[in-house]
Amino acid sequence: MVDSKKYLTSEEIKAHNKPGDLWISIQGKVYDVSNWVNDHPGGETPLLSLAGQDVTDAFIAYHPGSSWHYLDKFFNGYYLKDLEVTEVSKDYRRLANEFNKMGMFDNKGHGVAIVFLCIGLMFAACVLGVVSCDSMLVHLGCGMLLGLAWMQSTYLGHDSGHYVIMSSRGFNKLAQLMTGNCLTGISIAWWKWTHNAHHIACNSLDHDPDLQHIPVLAVSSKLFHNMTSHFYGRKMVFDPLARFLISYQHLTFYPVMVVARVNLYLQTLLLLLFSSKRRNVPDRALNIMGIMVFWTWFPLLLSCLPNWTERLLFVLASFTVSSLQHIQFCLNHFAADVYVGKPKGNDWFEKQTSGTIDISCPVWMDWMYGGLQFQLEHHLFPRLPRCHLRKIAPLVRDLCKKHNLPYRSLSFLDANILTLRTLRTAALQARDFTLLWEAVNTHG
Repeated sequence: MVDSKKYLTSEEIKAHNKPGDLWISIQGKVYDVSNWVNDHPGGETPLLSLAGQDVTDAFIAYHPGSSWHYLDKFFNGYYLKDLEVTEVSKDYRRLANEFNKMGMFDNKGHGVAIVFLCIGLMFAACVLGVVSCDSMLVHLGCGMLLGLAWMQSTYLGHDSGHYVIMSSRGFNKLAQLMTGNCLTGISIAWWKWTHNAHHIACNSLDHDPDLQHIPVLAVSSKLFHNMTSHFYGRKMVFDPLARFLISYQHLTFYPVMVVARVNLYLQTLLLLLFSSKRRNVPDRALNIMGIMVFWTWFPLLLSCLPNWTERLLFVLASFTVSSLQHIQFCLNHFAADVYVGKPKGNDWFEKQTSGTIDISCPVWMDWMYGGLQFQLEHHLFPRLPRCHLRKIAPLVRDLCKKHNLPYRSLSFLDANILTLRTLRTAALQARDFTLLWEAVNTHG
């Protein structure tokens, strides 16, 4: 019997990898998503990063079962002729299917309500302490409490960005705006834009924005060659200022983490207020309104403090506590393996294992890490509620062992040491690079 299906090879589909001509393959069927890019809930970056490839594993990771029936309208009639599924992918898909049958993606536990309650209590205690007490020590404690509230609020915003934590999508969007924009001053639109790109291109030096911190930090000497950021669309210039700052980054890492929030505020404002109107920013107006709420209550709270010294110390206390979260995010990736180039659909699982590091901790510390201490488990199953990540960790570890893939789980202290070692190595290379550059300029 003659096969009436139309086939394309992997090389042929690879040609359709740009805006206006964007095809992908899922389980061997080819889909034309050229006109879907601007409407894609996850933004355009994931589609553009994986365009012209089979993206089955990534699609399974980021989409619920209800998304599959939407694919039919994009099917262009072609099938992938030379589709090959690795044993790693087969095992990963089998594991994802088992979790789905067990209802783990839908069972979110009661953690969300508890965290919301804790955030509310910490915020109320902070405000009460500032307005009703004259003690500087109490005010410093309130600043620290606000930092903890920001951390927990960020974790909730992160959860709501990956899966619906509320009773409906509308309430979920409200939770995102409240926990992100209104309470922390960081736009959920900015977070989705960068975070989706990070997940898809985990630890790609030129595609993952979470590793693009020139001129302040660099995790690899490969960043010393004026690499182009395909996420931001500009060169990451390794100029004399960058060489100087990076040469001491292992010493400045923790102070930089303390003031890292300032950069997040700036990035939020740049996206919402100064980005081109051609950039599709979902719910731009709502995001701006949420940021206005933050920049109303936060200065008002500071104005209740008696003098500028206490205001500065209050901000410093809140920033210092919340810096623990910024440090944690760096520990999860800075010392892991990096690469240059676009992510590939056929080694998606492997890239997640090589680009992540778990932080081991006792159960009673899970609240401090927001589930993200299980970084690899989260990257492999981003829609899985955090209450299940500890349960699946042994299964992921066994899968990595079976296929001889890295599974790194370090204590908080060891992860800090490894990260500082990585930064120091790059710092010393930057100094050598500087000496080489000066020699070339001097002697030709």
